[in-house]
Amino acid sequence: MYISDNDDKLFRSQIDDAITLCEKRQKPYFFSFLSERQQAIARQHLDSVYYPNYRFFGGYDDCERAVLGLWFYDEIKEFPVSALEITFRKADKLTHRDFLGALMSLGIERETIGDILVGDGRCVVFVKSEIKDYIMSQLFKIRNAGVKIHEVEPDELPQGRDFDELNLTVSSLRLDNIVAAVSGLSRDKTKQLVLSGNVTLNYLPCDNVSKSISDGDSLSIRGKGKYKIGGVLGETKKHRIRIKVIHFR
Repeated sequence: MYISDNDDKLFRSQIDDAITLCEKRQKPYFFSFLSERQQAIARQHLDSVYYPNYRFFGGYDDCERAVLGLWFYDEIKEFPVSALEITFRKADKLTHRDFLGALMSLGIERETIGDILVGDGRCVVFVKSEIKDYIMSQLFKIRNAGVKIHEVEPDELPQGRDFDELNLTVSSLRLDNIVAAVSGLSRDKTKQLVLSGNVTLNYLPCDNVSKSISDGDSLSIRGKGKYKIGGVLGETKKHRIRIKVIHFR
C-alpha cells in the first residue's frame, strides 16, 4: 500500500496530539496496532522531540504489529492487548487470510487487530482488549469450518509466518551488496532499485547504496519481499563475508 508524505505528516501530528493529551491528563495514551513502518516513523519522531516515555507492545516478543503506549508519570505496566486462541480441525487448513477476512467481516477496524499466528488446527490472534468480548460472542465459523474461541495467556505460540534461512556471501555489508545477494540482480539494477526508493531499511526508505547493514536489520525490497539479517557467520578464505539472511514468505 502506498503511503504519501501527507499521511506521514498526519501521523506525526497525531503523535504530537497524543503527547499533549497524555501530559494534560497525566494518564497513559494508547494507539491502535501500528504496522512496522508506522512504528519506525513513531520511534523516529518521538526521539526527535525528546519524548522518552513510550513503548511498543504487540502481545509477544518480535511481533510485527504493535500498540504504541505513551505515559507521563508512571511507566506502563499493562497494555490493552488480549490474545485469543481459535481452534479448528487440522483438515480444514485455514490460512492467515481466512482469519483476517472473518474478523474484518464482523465490522471491526483493521487497526484493532495485531498479529495473526496460524498453526495446524490452532490460531492465536492479538486484538485490542476492548473488542475481545465482541469477537468471542460473534465468531463461530471461518470459511465453512466451525471454530472455538477463548482468551489465553500467550505462552506457546504457533510459528505463524513461514520463512527460509539463506546463507549468502557478500564482499561487504553495504546495502547494495546485501540487496544484490538476496535479489539475484546485477549491481547496476540493484543500484537503480535502491536509488528509485524501492528498498526500505528498518521500514523506512533508504536510497544510500553504501549504507552499512548490521545484524538484526530488516530490509523490504519491492517485488522481492521482506528479509532480516540473521547474523554474520564468518569469512571465506578470500575474505568475503558469510551472512545468514531470513526471508519471510
